[in-house]
Amino acid sequence: MAERVKVPERDANIRNKDFFEVNIGYNAALAKAEASRCLNCKKPKCVEGCPVGVPIPQFISAIKAGDYKAAIDIIKETNSLPAVCGRVCPQEEQCEKACIVGIKGKSVAIGALERFAADWALENKYDTAKKATPNGKKAAIVGSGPAGLTCAGELARKGFEVTVYEALHEAGGVLIYGIPEFRLPKKLVSKEIDSLKTMGVIFVKNALIGKTLTIQELLAQNDAVFVGSGAGLPKFMNIPGENLIGVYSANEYLSRVNLMKAYQKDSTTPIKRGKKVAVVGGGNVAMDSARCALRLGADEVHIIYRRTQKEMPARVEEVHHAIEEGVIFDELCSPIEILGEDGRVSGLTCQRMELGEPDSSGRRSPVVIKGSEFIIEADTVVMAIGTTPNPLLSASCPELSTNKWGCIIVNEETMESKLDRVYAGGDAVTGAATVILAMGAGKIAAKAIIDSVKDK
Repeated sequence: MAERVKVPERDANIRNKDFFEVNIGYNAALAKAEASRCLNCKKPKCVEGCPVGVPIPQFISAIKAGDYKAAIDIIKETNSLPAVCGRVCPQEEQCEKACIVGIKGKSVAIGALERFAADWALENKYDTAKKATPNGKKAAIVGSGPAGLTCAGELARKGFEVTVYEALHEAGGVLIYGIPEFRLPKKLVSKEIDSLKTMGVIFVKNALIGKTLTIQELLAQNDAVFVGSGAGLPKFMNIPGENLIGVYSANEYLSRVNLMKAYQKDSTTPIKRGKKVAVVGGGNVAMDSARCALRLGADEVHIIYRRTQKEMPARVEEVHHAIEEGVIFDELCSPIEILGEDGRVSGLTCQRMELGEPDSSGRRSPVVIKGSEFIIEADTVVMAIGTTPNPLLSASCPELSTNKWGCIIVNEETMESKLDRVYAGGDAVTGAATVILAMGAGKIAAKAIIDSVKDK
């Protein structure tokens, strides 16, 4: 079996100073070479590993044959955001993890091939999106992130009149405000949204559901409502010093950088361009924050994580890129206080940890080493330790039952909430998770909505 074709990347010492995309992606020759590694299994395990059920062997076979139109057509049968998924989906834990080729070598680069097909379509202005014959039914989508966009696309294909309500001034949700330009260029997200507009989907921005409109008002105007409002409420450690100037939640930090373009020289968005930045956390959001800090001009960026790299929830690729770009990893330590001078961050007091017995997640629990305190100098601290759903929407609609973390309770087979005709999915239901899992929930909900109106 031929070796996996490496995806070309920009030099780490150049890319860590700008916001251009890190991965260059396959050209046609590289894509065909990688596609030739696929065994085209009769019972493809890779498809079972995909939350949206993309017919993976079929689209890869089309790439191998040089039929890129067919490849993107096959993908779009089940995935309305291929340019996005090809870049940010954790394929190594899903479709690629199940790839048979991976048993004796490296799995087929399914994500890179999906990206190639999607980019080919965008570069060649190939878009088959069209408005379906109206079926007389209406649906409202709360939130324009991956769950909402997916649900909107599935419903529009079946003739629903779909309106998407977005609280911010740009559509795209976490794809716009959360994921940096160097991982997901925003022009690609805009083009995916344009395809939905071509299908007749209406986008209403600056519409904060729970304030501008209520769920009950949306129900009165629509046959169904889907809530994909994400998890926008940041978590903090509740340690001394978190109110100092120079402390950010990752949500705020990344929103200022990505949505408000704080990285541009002429940007009017206020953000502290720290010289010594400490990012607390070990997930993709922490990696994004650290890598943004480097690009904003930091001399030194630390990732502070209470376990080791092996236990980090971040994608292996993101950790690898962060290390290449110069991010310093302080493993097995945790902050206990943020230090300040004149109301501004000056450093962190941390304590060393060691790994004990596994916790409920299967990862070994960090245990404090007594008397191990030390100081990390910093003028900026970013807390990237997770998020929960914003309680505004559920507080305005008590009929939407939530669990103790504020996540909406749904029937997992249909994604319908405790409130009749209201469905929910993505981070609003699971808490912070992946783009592709949110998309899968959007698809399940759309199918349930379509089936429900057939019965009436």
